[in-house]
Amino acid sequence: MRKSFLAGAAIAAVLLVSGPAGAAEYTTILLDKIVDRTPDQTWAKIGPYCAIATWLKVTCVVTSGNQLSVGTNRRLNGKTDEIIVAQTPYSYTYGQQPSDIQPGSPIYYHGTLAVEPLDRGRKTKIVYTLLYDQAPLGTDQAKAENRAARTKRFT
Repeated sequence: MRKSFLAGAAIAAVLLVSGPAGAAEYTTILLDKIVDRTPDQTWAKIGPYCAIATWLKVTCVVTSGNQLSVGTNRRLNGKTDEIIVAQTPYSYTYGQQPSDIQPGSPIYYHGTLAVEPLDRGRKTKIVYTLLYDQAPLGTDQAKAENRAARTKRFT
């Protein structure tokens, strides 16, 4: 009896903490590209945490941390903070805190940039994965337009 009470209390606590069911609506964009470079050459070009400034045409400043380790924060365009939450020699995963979200873009997201060796290390597959909550966008049309814009931007 005591075990089932504790199990029931635990389930209730999880439900209370997690909020209303269906509030978030996560979706994923997965992009990849094969390049004729070694993983070392590829990562040297795209791996630095502020290399994003080059291909997205944004400003990027590391505001804390040491460039590519868990806890490093970058600030894009002076307003969006993204913190590294995981990393390997050829990848990093970053997240944007909901408190950093601008009123015009209430999207919580995180992404992973990784390179994978192909053809015995003579080629590289670049993989970018973006996971985000599209619920705040409202309509199916707004979600589709946002997805198309994000796919184009990160391609």
